[in-house]
Amino acid sequence: MDLFRSADPRIPDADECVLRYLLEKRATATPNAPYVVFGDGETWSYARTLRETKTVAAGLKAMGVEQGDMVLIALPNGPDALRVWFAANWLGASAAPVNGAYRGGLLERVVTNSGAKLAVTTPDAAANLSHVARGDLRRIVVFGGDPGCAIDGVEVVASDRLFEAGDEPGPLARAILPFDLQCIIYTSGTTGPSKGVMCSYLHIHTAGKAVYFMTAEDRYMVNLPMHHVAGILPCMLMMWLGASVAVIERFRTEEFWRTVEDTRSTFVILLGVMTRYVLALPPSDADRRSTLRKVIVQPLDHDAMLLKDRFDIDVYTSFNMTEISLPIVSAPNPTTVSACGKPREGVEVRIVDEYDCEVPQGSVGELIVRTDQPWAMNHGYFRDAEATAKAWRNGWFHTGDAFRRDAEDNYYFVDRIKDTIRRRGENISSFEVEAEIMAHPSVREAAAVAAPSEISESEVLAVVSLQAGATLDPAELIEFLESRLAYFMIPRYVRIIPELPKTPTQKVEKHVLRTQSISASDVWDREAAGIKVGRRGVVRT
Repeated sequence: MDLFRSADPRIPDADECVLRYLLEKRATATPNAPYVVFGDGETWSYARTLRETKTVAAGLKAMGVEQGDMVLIALPNGPDALRVWFAANWLGASAAPVNGAYRGGLLERVVTNSGAKLAVTTPDAAANLSHVARGDLRRIVVFGGDPGCAIDGVEVVASDRLFEAGDEPGPLARAILPFDLQCIIYTSGTTGPSKGVMCSYLHIHTAGKAVYFMTAEDRYMVNLPMHHVAGILPCMLMMWLGASVAVIERFRTEEFWRTVEDTRSTFVILLGVMTRYVLALPPSDADRRSTLRKVIVQPLDHDAMLLKDRFDIDVYTSFNMTEISLPIVSAPNPTTVSACGKPREGVEVRIVDEYDCEVPQGSVGELIVRTDQPWAMNHGYFRDAEATAKAWRNGWFHTGDAFRRDAEDNYYFVDRIKDTIRRRGENISSFEVEAEIMAHPSVREAAAVAAPSEISESEVLAVVSLQAGATLDPAELIEFLESRLAYFMIPRYVRIIPELPKTPTQKVEKHVLRTQSISASDVWDREAAGIKVGRRGVVRT
């Protein structure tokens, strides 16, 4: 079957971006080169990865998976998750990786939206499926133990069945194209119902290529979940480069450097509070002797800038989300908080008001994006025409993120638009408030959210957790912030808790914090404490 090759120079050949053909090419050209190292030290060469993929593809085919179908995958990072994802794509089917901890209404929405007839899960995830409506689902394959449940209308089988059909899944009905749906990645749902982002092979390939500083000598450590774009993208990027990945079940602070050394990783992404966790580890003589040479940090805050000097690594930052393809990437070692970099080649970005009219340079507005390459970004939300039309209005993808731009065309993240706090006529970036709070040595992590105001609009509530063994008087925090924030940005309320609620990718679940009452006994109110702020500074009465 002839592979797709386009006359359009912007479109790569199928064996550059379609998993089936790219893996086959690598396994033929460099069969013994390592492709993946797992957390327990097991290593697969490109040839072994191909064998594992074809074996499970034959098993899926025997269970009825056809080209164009959807396979739901609820597995932790590791060999099984990789086998099943690659096998589904080998058959020309699409993968729908989901968080195995989902349950209730969120799980029901994802399962029914996907339209998958077959799911591959753990025993716990299978049990969660037994309690929700399952849409078209007819078979569940369980890895990691006894399936342990019976579900009306659904066949539940052990994973052994996947390895009983040999290693030849048979021919395709047609060639797989770069424009075909490789996967649906469900958004985290932190600002609304989770949506299924449709990602073509070309979309994932383009996003990977945007990490311009990666080479064939690098090893990319994947310690973010494979139901997240930051777990999917590196596997395809490094295969395209002929390089390798280290697939780790999850980020663990206390094991981070040992895992880097054991896997010989040279690159990793640190999201959110991960950076602070790494910096909190005790200093060591080995800090500057690691194999780690490069890191992307999102977002760029005060902590990120400490990484280079302490660990002798190059720090990059960027702006991305599942729906787009890394449109803004920095040069090495940026030095300005909230900087994201400049737009990469082939991308147009604008900062606009609510009517999609461009705002003046330096003003804050919503970032919208488009590319000159077809299929370089998402092609909609699966089975959600209304959300697709809203996001793609006027021919641009609307990110929902507030940005500003300087005279040198550098772009700066300000906030999620839904996270912006409006207090007495002023718009406040929660990100900027959080960055300054986290500069306090006692603070481990922080979130700023809107709280009800008895006057108008909102007040600022700061929710913080502390470094191990630290204490913090909220009044001391206000004094610390006086010289660091505009008076109208200084929080009125402070709440100290052991741990902020977070998603599996370490994003703070601000919607959870907003639902908690400011009248709770653990919420400190500076005005009730006789501390007011104004243009002349902090006033104590």
